[in-house]
Amino acid sequence: MEEDTGQRGPRGIHAAVGVVLALAVALAPWPDATVGRMAGVAVWMAYWWVMEAVPIPVTSLLPLVLLPGLGILDFKTVSASYGKPTIFLFLGGFLLALGLQRSGLHRRLALHIVQAVGSQPARLILGFMLASALLSMWLSNTASVMVMLPIALSVIKEAEEAGVAKSTAAKLGTALMLGIAYAADIGGMATPVGTPPNMVLIELQAELLPDLPPIAFGQWMLLGLPLSTVFLATGWFVLAKVLFATDHVDVFGGARAVGDALGKLGPVRRDELASGGVFAATALLWMTGADLRLTQDLVIPGWREATGLLELGDGAVAVAAATLLFLLPSGDRPGEALMDWDAAKDVPWGILLLFGGGFALAAGFQQSGLSAVVGASLGGLAGLPEPVLVAVVSLVMTFLTELTSNTATTTLVLPILADAAGTLGVDPRVLMVPATLSASCAFMMPVASPTQAIVFGSGYVTIRQMVRAGIWFNLLGVVLVTVLFVGLGPWVFGL
Repeated sequence: MEEDTGQRGPRGIHAAVGVVLALAVALAPWPDATVGRMAGVAVWMAYWWVMEAVPIPVTSLLPLVLLPGLGILDFKTVSASYGKPTIFLFLGGFLLALGLQRSGLHRRLALHIVQAVGSQPARLILGFMLASALLSMWLSNTASVMVMLPIALSVIKEAEEAGVAKSTAAKLGTALMLGIAYAADIGGMATPVGTPPNMVLIELQAELLPDLPPIAFGQWMLLGLPLSTVFLATGWFVLAKVLFATDHVDVFGGARAVGDALGKLGPVRRDELASGGVFAATALLWMTGADLRLTQDLVIPGWREATGLLELGDGAVAVAAATLLFLLPSGDRPGEALMDWDAAKDVPWGILLLFGGGFALAAGFQQSGLSAVVGASLGGLAGLPEPVLVAVVSLVMTFLTELTSNTATTTLVLPILADAAGTLGVDPRVLMVPATLSASCAFMMPVASPTQAIVFGSGYVTIRQMVRAGIWFNLLGVVLVTVLFVGLGPWVFGL
């Protein structure tokens, strides 16, 4: 009882502070009263999101009350934000990921990747980072780390029991923990469904900038996959060769642990094949749905154009594939399907509400004119070369998301950048795409990402070690996002 009271006290204080700040902002001199009210709502929600005065999904429901109550948007418009196509794409993706996890295929794939790279410390780090990144391209970053963590812990334990030097085992443990966490966030940048900020951008661009062509799944990967690949390779070098370099030894215990884990899995089961087949088919449909323009004259037609099913979006594909998992019979559980509703309850429904609240907030930014006001205030940056603008946006977003939710931050910032682009005289995507990518590049603090919080709890990583490694990865992310966007962005997005 005392612990509960202690928790409610600070939360109650933060809840009151959020309301007071919102009132102060709303009553400040603004060019228009509606703009001030919207700014107050934004500050209220941002403060509650950061301080978690109430659970984040609950804060995400505030627009349903505040925006109609303050005369900014009607309830019908606000509630429609919670049913955007992107939300159903993520819902279907979550269900597909749960299907993979329930069959155990994700663990088998991860173990095979680790086994293939060898058992020297640097190779083990590479193997775990590669497996974590590949999983997080399709699963949630948190789920990917949860898959890799017990495997990594068993490898470290086997290495210690095999007589590996304590200093080597300690460095290996720290590097493995940080590697799987960082790689999960890096891998999520590669695909639209890899991490929520990517989908926030795709949805907000379609809503805020309807004259621009929507971002296709395969189109995103033309930038995201090279960025993720280069980041993963350079990040591995920093961890394994610079920060936590170890002696050139063969960790036999590590190889044994992976082999033993694979042996316990036995042969590939029917459930693994079925769930893997559904997932692979879905990923293929996602990547080939829209026309892919490689050059001005070379276009690979998508299946939507070829079949005439132009309205069948990625969200519909995801929901259809997820529904199939509830129909296909399970070989492991006779009389049951690959998925049932009890398993589906593990879908992170709060994330879907966070999406909806973010989209409603973005709509309020636009309708009230707040985005235009804030965007105009950035006019001092006008005239800077585009690479410098990209670098500035990347730097600010990277360090801003160290203490805030990357999804919530992306949702708050992107509408502002969309309006600021007009003031700065650049294509909005020059600001919005790098900002979105950089939202996944906060690596210094355990609170920056659930992946980092998980590995911090393993006991193998200290705050000092995470900050030391994280500052390298933060700055590396700023450089890579800037260089690769400047190099590939014009070709990928037709800037």
